Amino acid sequence: MLSHWAGSTPLADKFTPGTSYYFNDFDSEQQPWEPGQFLNFEEVFKNYQYYEIVFNQDGSEITVSRYLRGIKAFSERYQILPDNSLRKK
Repeated sequence: MLSHWAGSTPLADKFTPGTSYYFNDFDSEQQPWEPGQFLNFEEVFKNYQYYEIVFNQDGSEITVSRYLRGIKAFSERYQILPDNSLRKK
């Protein structure tokens, strides 16, 4: 389980590309962006709303999908900038 996000480590080093990670919320405006409280698989489906984040293979982009009642509401792609902020693609 991923438990510590602070520090100057690039985000891509903290995640496995192509793996789904689930979170309670998502704020693309946060500077630097940090993903928030990680949810395990069992916790995800108890929530009315949650976010799935998947890093691309080289760690330069993420795909964020919002789910409502287990159904995907939308997906957006973001580029990860050198300062760990996000830019919508």
